[in-house]
Amino acid sequence: MINASDQNALNPPAKTTSKGSSTTASKATSTTASKASTTAASKMHPGMASKARAKKPSKPTSKAPTKITSKISSKTLQKTVSRMPSKPTSNAPARRMPKEERRQQLLETALLIIRDEGADRLTLGNLAVCAGVSKPVVYEHFGTRSVLLIELYRWIDTERVSAFQAAMAAETRDQGETIRLLATSYIHCATDITDDFHTVGAALAGSQEKAAVFQELLDNVIMMFVAVLKPFDTLPEGELEKRCIGFVGAGEALSSALVRGTLDARDAEAVFASLISGGMVAR
Repeated sequence: MINASDQNALNPPAKTTSKGSSTTASKATSTTASKASTTAASKMHPGMASKARAKKPSKPTSKAPTKITSKISSKTLQKTVSRMPSKPTSNAPARRMPKEERRQQLLETALLIIRDEGADRLTLGNLAVCAGVSKPVVYEHFGTRSVLLIELYRWIDTERVSAFQAAMAAETRDQGETIRLLATSYIHCATDITDDFHTVGAALAGSQEKAAVFQELLDNVIMMFVAVLKPFDTLPEGELEKRCIGFVGAGEALSSALVRGTLDARDAEAVFASLISGGMVAR
């Protein structure tokens, strides 16, 4: 292996011409100047030397809309979550409630099942799943599907009568105003939940329990009419109750016609008020 000294001995250095010296000197000067320039640039500003050595085109970067996305997603998520119904999970036991509160929750859940899925889907098992309770809890309250439907039927009508009572108890009125409000409130309350009431009634069609509870509900409404109209009663003894039976029957028929689209609300209310006014006159 030949080292540097042996190489020089075998190949003595050639004579340097003025042209070669000039070229070598030029290259040396250029290299020194380049290093000096780079060193000066580094001292002027950090990172300028590296930029001077290699300027590669950088890929365009888009600003990540972190803040905007965060604001939009949080608002959207909040609205979405608020609209989503909470579904019970098998690992999360339902909160313990007092008996009456639980019964009310089960009735409300049963009504939602009928509205969303139809009366055929209202079973005690499905109610337990949707309410987030075990089947024994539902059976403890209702026992059978028929009992559940009866209680739901009664509860819907009770809500209707309660709304009617609240409207009538607001203040003292004269006979004409009382009758107008009576007619308007009854038609409005009846048509507000007639679909639910009749859907549950259809599910109970043919059952003896339905006939019994339906008559019970009618009797309650008749007594309500008697109580409201009693201050203006000039009829013979016991006549008002008989006529209220006719008023309630007329109200049910007018409400059904409104639901079917045969009458509009204004016509139904006006006809009902006229029938009640005429029925309050002794003949």
